[in-house]
Amino acid sequence: MDRTDVNSVEYVMSSASEKPRLLLHACCGPCSAGVLDRIHPYFDTTIFFYNPNILPKEEFILRLEALKTVVSHFDGVKLIVPEQSAEEFVSRAAGMRALPEGGARCTLCFDIRLSKTAEYLSEHADEYDFFATTLTVSPHKNAPLINSVGAEAAARFGVRYLASDFKKHDGYLRSVQLSKQFGIYRQRYCGCGFGS
Repeated sequence: MDRTDVNSVEYVMSSASEKPRLLLHACCGPCSAGVLDRIHPYFDTTIFFYNPNILPKEEFILRLEALKTVVSHFDGVKLIVPEQSAEEFVSRAAGMRALPEGGARCTLCFDIRLSKTAEYLSEHADEYDFFATTLTVSPHKNAPLINSVGAEAAARFGVRYLASDFKKHDGYLRSVQLSKQFGIYRQRYCGCGFGS
């Protein structure tokens, strides 16, 4: 990410005189570990775990428990788990089951999750300055696409999105290392199970 882009995590980390308040959409504990390890000194962070795509329910619970463990290792990080239902994702992704991983179904999934994060920020605008997502730490995810979806959601809700590519600077490697160190569950598929 170009440090001159004022809408990037890197720019804010390098220029903020005090900790901005970040609402960080999190997809799972492992990805969050790598991201929090990097940004924790620079942001007052609240994790927003909104992932109606994670199926089945047992998988959702495993990922949430892993995330709670990760959050416990970073002083001051808060966790919000809003009400959510897999039906939202399943109904909107109907007819997309056979599409390849990384295609239109994934774009829809990013939009569902980042739009909800942007909506939450808009309803709590006095509590947060920006939102971002841990999704870009995965080497299997298209960071420019995710950032485009995040920026569009931010524009719809009148809030600010911080672009990122957390896989850079060994972000993914760090997430793997910390997952082992914290002894947390590390999933083997993205979440919806359609592409697995």
